[in-house]
Amino acid sequence: MSIRILIGAALAFLITAALFIIMPYLIESADKTLDEKPRTKLADIQMPDTEIDVRKDSKPEKPKVPDEPPPDMAPPEMDDANPDLEAVNMTPSAEFNLTNETGGLSASDGEYLPIVKVAPIYPRRAQSRGVTGYCTVEYTVTKAGTTRDIVPVDCDPPGYFERASVKAAEKFKYKPRVVDGEPIEVPGIQNRFTYELEK
Repeated sequence: MSIRILIGAALAFLITAALFIIMPYLIESADKTLDEKPRTKLADIQMPDTEIDVRKDSKPEKPKVPDEPPPDMAPPEMDDANPDLEAVNMTPSAEFNLTNETGGLSASDGEYLPIVKVAPIYPRRAQSRGVTGYCTVEYTVTKAGTTRDIVPVDCDPPGYFERASVKAAEKFKYKPRVVDGEPIEVPGIQNRFTYELEK
């Protein structure tokens, strides 16, 4: 390994020495006529002084405030401001007519008032067979305005609409009857559900 390093160093020394010897010879043998030619002068280029005009954008003028405010827009006209709430509860396949038949006390007396009445779901068995009819249920309006003790009392045809009518009546909400500042129960309230298929 050391022999290779010594040989490489010796060769590098010889090459460097040969370059130093050859360089003066190359300089002497160069074409000397190049130095005797007159030198060409480069044109003196001068840029004229120019002034840069810097302009500041002027601020836009504020819009003028109108003396009179714009006229008020007329409210849009509604064709029907009070839509039929019962139509919302109808399904595409059946139509339900809700009528209220009260026993005992009358809603017209103002002692209790219905707030929420839910349309029943048309039974599948009756719908598939094309059966129409009605069902009257009787219940008690509680002090809280809910219904309890719901029983079907008159249904035609029997065996089709009883369960759907009871389930719908369970969701009814009333403003309870108030006597001497205290709410009381009102028994014997009846509601008739009419089941009709769309034609």
